[in-house]
Amino acid sequence: MIAAPAVDLKEGRCVQLIGGQPNEVAVSLPDPVFQAEQWFQCGFATLHVVDLDAALGTGDNLNAIRKVVQTTEATTQVGGGIRDDAKASALLEIGVDRIVVGTRALDDPDWLATLTRTHPGQIVVAVDTRDGKILRKGWTEETTLEVASYLPSLESLPLAGILSTNVGREGRLGGIDRSECSEVVALSPHPIWVSGGITTTDELAYLEEIGAAGVVLGMALYTETLNVHDVATKWGGANTARDP
Repeated sequence: MIAAPAVDLKEGRCVQLIGGQPNEVAVSLPDPVFQAEQWFQCGFATLHVVDLDAALGTGDNLNAIRKVVQTTEATTQVGGGIRDDAKASALLEIGVDRIVVGTRALDDPDWLATLTRTHPGQIVVAVDTRDGKILRKGWTEETTLEVASYLPSLESLPLAGILSTNVGREGRLGGIDRSECSEVVALSPHPIWVSGGITTTDELAYLEEIGAAGVVLGMALYTETLNVHDVATKWGGANTARDP
């Protein structure tokens, strides 16, 4: 299992939100490129970058993403507002390793199928939930889709994986819903990455035990609730960093 620090971008800064609410910013650092490099130097070989402005339709942080890719040797997966072929291609062309798609993937299964055929093994589908409901458009709208039926419907696609985020638990340091995580891993035909509320090494060990391929860590690392060195040593995957 691989642990990836979250580098969430908002108005050019590296932030952490509480519960996915754009106005509830708990961490705000001025230099996301410096922060990304720091995480890599700590031993995290994969970085999870989210363009919150693009996700919410209020702008973009493409220049910062480009600098993150150019500055670190980490594997990068990037999400936030990727809703057309041009944006997907632009990110992959600047060296992003995997892109994370959510809203358009939910709304337009044909587009998702075409995108995965064009970029096999480079597309991650985001399944963001709050109170059991799948969300779209920067976590601002609920859909009628259910996780139990949606995940199996993706089986035929050549995805890199699924990112399952419990948005309601993000930033709260309240722990994961173990039964929910177990169900998602069991249901998914693709590797599952888990995000939202991960707070302890016991939870990390549990997620590894049930077969999660990776986790995205935010507030627990930024507040040092988790021991950064210990997590990086065990789950950072430093030996899997891409070649310079």
